[in-house]
Amino acid sequence: MILGSEFMDLVKIDETLDDLQIKDICIIQKKQGFRFGVDAVLLANYAKVKRNQTVIDLCSGTGIVPFIIEGKKEPKSIVGIEIQEDMVEMANRTVLYNEFQDKIKFINEDLKNVEVLKKMERVDVITVNPPYKLKNSGIVNEFDKNAIARHEICCNLEDVIKAARILLKDNGSFFMVHRPERLADILCLMRKYKVEPKSIKLVYPNTKKPPNIVLIEGKRDGGEFLKWENSLYIHKDSGDYTEELNEIYGR
Repeated sequence: MILGSEFMDLVKIDETLDDLQIKDICIIQKKQGFRFGVDAVLLANYAKVKRNQTVIDLCSGTGIVPFIIEGKKEPKSIVGIEIQEDMVEMANRTVLYNEFQDKIKFINEDLKNVEVLKKMERVDVITVNPPYKLKNSGIVNEFDKNAIARHEICCNLEDVIKAARILLKDNGSFFMVHRPERLADILCLMRKYKVEPKSIKLVYPNTKKPPNIVLIEGKRDGGEFLKWENSLYIHKDSGDYTEELNEIYGR
């Protein structure tokens, strides 16, 4: 791990260095602006990744999903693809801080650039925490970085699943976190691009509220069989975090 003056060069004055509490891994984030949330943590935990496998994380943002996967599952390699250049630059500084240069890298690319994707090496696993909101759902500024992360400005759901189809090996695994209200769209598009839905897990804020997160697993050219997994609850009715969530966070 990098310390002293080298550390000061890697973390800027408007950024924080946050401990993920996984094998001393830390991540650089902006003090003000987009910061990772529970959905990314749940996705990284949900993804079934083996030690010898290769991974691409689409819409990688700060790189939180690759860093958690590296800490918990130790795959062969991980590549993060992100369209916002400053996010990629920051994520690659996190790589340097944790000395993961031989395991993780982030590239500045548009996942809609099919020609570039086709030239990349196919991988065993794709993960993605894409923008959830439709482009026309209340956007004020399409150049705002938070809006780009949350709304389908630079890519939409179909772009994401099409990219996954291109990048996955035969029978490779696809893992996505999204919102339950988009579930019909997700399943239809997965079938369209022959990334067969294999399992779904709903996440609830507590037992009194409807689900607000959905985790989905698919297989490239997989057989038609869909499994519903046990639901996850974030909070007990008392307001405390559930044991399952505490376990995911390593508390």
